[in-house]
Amino acid sequence: MLNTPWDTGSDLYRRLVITALVLTGAGILIAVLGAITGSNATVFTGIPVLVAGLVTHLAGMVVRARDARRRHQARTQKK
Repeated sequence: MLNTPWDTGSDLYRRLVITALVLTGAGILIAVLGAITGSNATVFTGIPVLVAGLVTHLAGMVVRARDARRRHQARTQKK
């Protein structure tokens, strides 16, 4: 069995990772399109979307650490 974060992660972790990927990708796309068209308003609209993706990614890392801590505690209590 592979022991990857995706395999061992909770459903919340998986949802956060996918949401972070979508938000980050959308933020980059919006900012690049704004830069290509020369629209500063579009560029500055993409930045908060990008930041939201990064914050969601950090939340996913916190959830992953919490899940790992719980798994570790469960293993040590069984012994």
